[in-house]
Amino acid sequence: MGIIIRLLITAVALWISTLLISGIRLTTDSILEQAGTLLAVAAIFGIVNAVLRPIIKVIGCGLYVLTLGLIALVVNGLLFLLTDWIAGQFGLPFEVDDFWPSAVLGALLVGVVSWVLNMLVPDGDD
Repeated sequence: MGIIIRLLITAVALWISTLLISGIRLTTDSILEQAGTLLAVAAIFGIVNAVLRPIIKVIGCGLYVLTLGLIALVVNGLLFLLTDWIAGQFGLPFEVDDFWPSAVLGALLVGVVSWVLNMLVPDGDD
């Protein structure tokens, strides 16, 4: 159940990013198709982060220390662009225009909104 809640939270965060950042778009008018696209992109984003982020942190540990963690913004933006590319391979109507500011700000916004929503929604582990 926790995975479904986290998937929904990420989908809501992606939806908010499409509303606030002009370079991130859903290119469909159907509400049902938008919801399905957001859920699919949220799943892709979760898988990309779960698989690649630990590898990148281990390999780039020195850069994280050297930049006091600011390289994480670049990494998050690149992972967001990778999510856009994978979504495009599946024919999903989700588009991120460019690296800066769309991908970096989008990844930052999705991270912050997801964090806030995860704080508000209990995960049932209590």
